[in-house]
Amino acid sequence: MVRPNNNQLPENLPQLQNLIKRDPESYSDEFHIQYQHFLSLLEVFALNPGEENKSLDDIVMFIAQVAQCYPAVCEQFPKRLSDLLKNYATVLDPAMRNCFVKALILLRNKNLVPALDILELFFQLLRCPDKNLRTFLQTHIVTDIKNMNAKHKDMKLNSSLQAFMYSMLKDANPKAAKMSADIMIELYKKNIWNDTKTVNVIATVGCFSKVTKVLVTSLKFFLGHDEEDEESDSDSDNEVDLKGALMANRVNKKTKKRQKQLAQVKKQAVKAQKKKKNAPAFNFSGIHLVHNPQGMAEGLFKQLQGTTDRFEVKLMHLDVISRLIGIHELFLFGFYPYITRFLQPHQRQVTRVLQFAAQASHELVPGDIIEPILKTIANNFITERNSSDVMAIGLNATREICMRCPLAMGEDLLQDLAMYKTYKEKSVMMAARSMITLYREQLPALLHKKDRGRQTEAQAERKVRAYGEREVHDTVLGAEALLKNSKTIDIASDEETDSNDGEWVNVAHSDGEGGGADNDDEKEDNDEDEDEDDEDDDDDNSDVEEEEDEDSNADEGLGSCEEASKKKKERADVKLLNQKEAAQELALTRIFTDEDFKRINAANLKKTVTSARKRPLEQDRAEFVKLNSIEMIYKKRKHDKESRLETVQEGRKDRERFGWKDGRVNEHCSKTNREKRKTKNFGMLRHKARSKVKKSFKDKQQALRKHLLQQKKMK
Repeated sequence: MVRPNNNQLPENLPQLQNLIKRDPESYSDEFHIQYQHFLSLLEVFALNPGEENKSLDDIVMFIAQVAQCYPAVCEQFPKRLSDLLKNYATVLDPAMRNCFVKALILLRNKNLVPALDILELFFQLLRCPDKNLRTFLQTHIVTDIKNMNAKHKDMKLNSSLQAFMYSMLKDANPKAAKMSADIMIELYKKNIWNDTKTVNVIATVGCFSKVTKVLVTSLKFFLGHDEEDEESDSDSDNEVDLKGALMANRVNKKTKKRQKQLAQVKKQAVKAQKKKKNAPAFNFSGIHLVHNPQGMAEGLFKQLQGTTDRFEVKLMHLDVISRLIGIHELFLFGFYPYITRFLQPHQRQVTRVLQFAAQASHELVPGDIIEPILKTIANNFITERNSSDVMAIGLNATREICMRCPLAMGEDLLQDLAMYKTYKEKSVMMAARSMITLYREQLPALLHKKDRGRQTEAQAERKVRAYGEREVHDTVLGAEALLKNSKTIDIASDEETDSNDGEWVNVAHSDGEGGGADNDDEKEDNDEDEDEDDEDDDDDNSDVEEEEDEDSNADEGLGSCEEASKKKKERADVKLLNQKEAAQELALTRIFTDEDFKRINAANLKKTVTSARKRPLEQDRAEFVKLNSIEMIYKKRKHDKESRLETVQEGRKDRERFGWKDGRVNEHCSKTNREKRKTKNFGMLRHKARSKVKKSFKDKQQALRKHLLQQKKMK
């Protein structure tokens, strides 16, 4: 009996694919047949590219899977697929288009296609009206560029891709431009393209795009914060429990699978430990890397004045412009009158507008420019015709503006606002007191004398700066705290100073400090004087001695005189410094330790605290104004019924039931009638309660008459 032919390889592509991967040489003829079949199907498909061809779909994926086994034969295979996508990308069937894209990605993962060619093609495919395809391409582009820069950055490839992507930002197709902007921003957040070139292209092209979606995406990029650093690998975020894995392996049954799992956990633990030791990579906000912030701010402001977009887009413009002005300390005087128009209590998102006004204030802006904003806030917000919340928000916004530009506040306006410190509403009172506290630190002369408070050491040391003046420190602030326990400073270790090598510097302490040191110096002087007197006495006695000892006594007298002269020279060479100069010399000749800085910080904190102030004012000016600092109102909010019940239930925890104890020694015994009467219905006790009421004289007469009539009837 003859067996039938069971060779089904030409029709069974998965089986042929498996066999080719195992032994490519033995199945070379079968592959050539399939490749010729692919070429014929491709010619037929080119006649009508809009139809779906299942046979072509299968054979394309088959060739992509085994292309690495026959690189010479498949050399033109990627180019054919690329030409097909370039020519018929918009008219192809979605299923066929996805098939060709997946085949090219498969070839790219096997390094059979140059990265630049395939990525340029994928950027062009972003114009296709297929949302799923665009999302898939975006994920692949980001992942591919990330993998190419994993070990080291390929600057040549990155520059070529960036140049191509920058041209895509100007593309007429809004979807392609929007996707290109998203890819650039995501690569920046992943620290792959986190250079100034990417930021400035987004600033110059994206922020001035005619497409609203691209414009909004670019503005949101500059409004991002440093803390929004998205981790690419979610597995690396999870901490590895090595101790638990070791304990489980010790207790459970020993198997090969558990041993492999334990080895994998150990590798992850070592990897996590190495990652912790590495220096953290900081992702700075893009707004710091702009090359021309003044030109960008002016361009955005001009665009804002002529835009007809929604109010939310205008708020984004205001936010970016205010941040540029505040961080880079720009001059854009037309911005302040423009933002004054929106400072009304009934204005939508008015707290954010106040935030932008505060962000755009800095010390280099003249006070005359910002003063109209303060007067507008005072006239529209800080008046008694408004609610207490509006007044408190106005005072908080005024404080934030004055914190960045203290010279903008006038003396009369400040004293008027300070009078709200005794207002009946606590929110307004606290906001006004915070304003007073600010100017106690900055410009106490503008306040009324009774509002200045007790002057602290820090306020006495601080100088009032004029407009544009910078405060430059020539030493570490608070280094005087390290001089309290030291009488001298050794500057012999300073190799750069030639005149003071090997010398000691005395520290002249201020009043109340180092009194013991002065007493010690006086004692040393007295001892030296006594020594000189003794030397004089010895010289007198030497004149009375015998003649044969005159030569030796004369030599001893000369030696003692030389020693005294050396001591005087040493005392003359010692420099007397005041406390500030000594602290400066100490900072130049010594490396401070962590303990020294702790003492310095404690001394600086002590200077700012007096009996009238419990905590010092924060002096460090943040780059951005927090919205909470303006909306922060000291007010006890009203609770709804559910929140009140929650607080009641929380208060009842760990507490005995109210009214449960009734005075009985034994809780199981019966109660008295008086105790039972408390739980009875009032209707049952009405007659007894009525009898307790005191009767009037008329009621008594009627009751007596009724009683007498009854007695008469009974007779």
